[in-house]
Amino acid sequence: MGTDTKGKQEVEAELIADATLFTDQIAQAITIGECQHAIADGSLTEDRITEIGAVINGTHSGRTSADEITLFDGTGVGLQDLAVATAAVELALKSGDAIEFDF
Repeated sequence: MGTDTKGKQEVEAELIADATLFTDQIAQAITIGECQHAIADGSLTEDRITEIGAVINGTHSGRTSADEITLFDGTGVGLQDLAVATAAVELALKSGDAIEFDF
């Protein structure tokens, strides 16, 4: 997690353009998020980005195959960040890919 800003780039625009994209807020993803560069170079259009809420409420299927590249461009909606992180931790614990420890 980090602060999104105009010009910031952590993922190549080509990968963004090839992926199935999810975000917390489309307007932020295309202006200050990872999607901004692919939008700017024309390799991505806004209509290819799905808000993660559509997956959560069942109006979008999410990932559809094991070889599909999916990316989540979290732009800083804190409550959604917390919900996604909580779900990821719960799944990792359930699958045995993570452990709990006291500190």
